[in-house]
Amino acid sequence: MIAFLIQNMAPIMFASLVIFLLLGYPVAFALAANGIFFGIIGIELGLLQPSLLQALPERLWGVMSNDTLLAVPFFTFMGLILERSGMAEDLLDTVGQLFGPLRGGLAFAVIFVGALLAATTGVVAASVISMGLISLPIMLRYGYDRRFASGVIAASGTLAQIIPPSLVLIIMADQLGRSVGDMYAGAFIPGIVLAGLYAVYAFGVAMFRPAWAPALPPEARVLKQPDGSSGTISFIVIAVLAAIAGILFDRFYYVPTYPEAMLDERLVLAAGAGAGFALAVALLNRMFKLGLLSRLAEQVVFVLIPPLALIFLVLGTIFLGWATPTEGGAMGAAGALVMALVRGRLSLKLTRQAMETTAKLSTFVVFILIGARVFSLTFYGINGHVWVEHLLLNLPGGQLGFLIVVNILVFLLAFFLDFFELSFIVVPLLGPVAEKLGIDLIWFGVLLGVNMQTSFMHPPFGFALFYLRSVAPQNEYLDKLTRKRMAPVTTAQIYWGAIPFVCIQLVMVALLIVFPGMSLVYKSGLPDVDPSKVHIEIPADQPGAPVDDILKDLGGKSGETPAAPKGTDATPEQKANDEIEKALRGGK
Repeated sequence: MIAFLIQNMAPIMFASLVIFLLLGYPVAFALAANGIFFGIIGIELGLLQPSLLQALPERLWGVMSNDTLLAVPFFTFMGLILERSGMAEDLLDTVGQLFGPLRGGLAFAVIFVGALLAATTGVVAASVISMGLISLPIMLRYGYDRRFASGVIAASGTLAQIIPPSLVLIIMADQLGRSVGDMYAGAFIPGIVLAGLYAVYAFGVAMFRPAWAPALPPEARVLKQPDGSSGTISFIVIAVLAAIAGILFDRFYYVPTYPEAMLDERLVLAAGAGAGFALAVALLNRMFKLGLLSRLAEQVVFVLIPPLALIFLVLGTIFLGWATPTEGGAMGAAGALVMALVRGRLSLKLTRQAMETTAKLSTFVVFILIGARVFSLTFYGINGHVWVEHLLLNLPGGQLGFLIVVNILVFLLAFFLDFFELSFIVVPLLGPVAEKLGIDLIWFGVLLGVNMQTSFMHPPFGFALFYLRSVAPQNEYLDKLTRKRMAPVTTAQIYWGAIPFVCIQLVMVALLIVFPGMSLVYKSGLPDVDPSKVHIEIPADQPGAPVDDILKDLGGKSGETPAAPKGTDATPEQKANDEIEKALRGGK
């Protein structure tokens, strides 16, 4: 029995952790308790030295002194302030008017605003609750299918999981030992592609199930021209001109000036130049009443600029190298406070609520990380990482087989664990194996991030579904505008609506495996170097060239020890010379 326990300590320790978690024990305490318990057993069995546990204070101090984790409270605070600043309401109202004339237009608006909120708040709960409160009653009022509307809102809110500045990407970068800036750059394009896949699904529903996603009726379109036209053409023109301005700025100014600029830098600055052009046109149009833009186009520009400016303040400064992620988070939090102040929404009560929630979430993250460090200390001490490596390195199929098995494992674990728990428990075990297989860890982290996104959408445990359930009408209610009795949204409808979007997320995982270049944009400006072809040459000493000799500097001849005067004892300096020469000659 003792021999079996010694040989299988690692799998027994991992299995006991899973049992503790399934029994419902808090994750942080389950991790720490398993680490200490099996550490004591390992010491008793002779597998570990008692001195191993003396490393615990050092590891815990490493958590507390980790500057990267400071970004978590900053981005959380920013998201909570923005949730209450009124930005989401303005975005959904205006963008809903823009897409309203199209079938499925409100669904497109929710997906677009979900991507914008993801790039500004980085918090799933804030996005889902905001859009659930604002958009769901409007979608139900105009006849949207309850399953489709619920799924679109929950899935669009979870874009905050993968589009920077996502909290999970910060944790992922920390656990994989990579730069948060590189992780953000690697996740940017996959996040936009995922939002595009959601839009493609909404388009398909509007085409083949038009009754599920009707267009807004004419009486609901309030941003019309005096002649009754929608003004959409004016918006298309200003959007095209802004895109051209951004491209011209990139091609004829930024690239010639900074030819070594990376793709993410160019995208950020080109987008900023295009947005600046659109804002300048809109301001001139309003100040001088030029009549160049329709009411709709002007309103869309003025509503989109604040979140785009905040995105540039956070992501732009990170991608351009002007700020670290922690500094970018601090600037984003300050920007959110300014935005709430300008809108007249900032109050002492709001600030206190946001700070309390931020403190709770940050404490939650740090406690889990402390528990994970205690667990990993013992797990690594009994060579648990070696057991995991042997288990995964011997999978058939090499890199592809490893990626398929790991993604299936993470998908199944996401039914029971949220992304924080997966990041702190599973990722540290998988990262070293992926690196040994030659897998880029930024690509691997983004891949796991997209997969973990499903943890928010899994029926029946997905947190996004719980958030939506908390704000969706549970009983029959009276619509404020039409004065009609409206049926409630059932939990089953929310669950059924989430399933297609879980499938889309899995399709995105497959696309990332097939096209890894989507997440390798952070390497776009770096030279391609093959480490196997790198040679290091150390030039030999040239005849007659002066050679530094430590013995000469000590007062003696090269290769000799300064001798003590005859009849006297050696001085302390001469004894020191003897010791140095002896050390240089290998103790002879």
